[in-house]
Amino acid sequence: MDLGLAVVPDAAQELEGTTAAVCLFRSLADPARLAILRHLALGERKVVELTGHLGLAQSTVSGHLACLRDCGLVTSRAQGRASVHSLARPEVLDLLAAAERVLAATGSAVVLCPVYGEEGAR
Repeated sequence: MDLGLAVVPDAAQELEGTTAAVCLFRSLADPARLAILRHLALGERKVVELTGHLGLAQSTVSGHLACLRDCGLVTSRAQGRASVHSLARPEVLDLLAAAERVLAATGSAVVLCPVYGEEGAR
């Protein structure tokens, strides 16, 4: 009788299957990269617009954009001598919205976490 249950992978397979998700969440873990994505959710932006909004150096913003581009989350196109950046995957908005719902449901638990919370991150 098939109950529709998936075969439980062994521990090594389960860990290997999380690699891409871990990399995705690492790309979102930096406050500047997350702020860039949230700002790009409002529409296309040039680096100068992002630096002005975030108060970060041009080289810092460009480095974070390169990371996000390498992860497939941001795309850019030439516009004159500048580049205009935008979200490559609208699904990122769904992910950020889901994160907001989880944070609303858990309250301050994440912030108080001794490992990943505000005190643990220092």
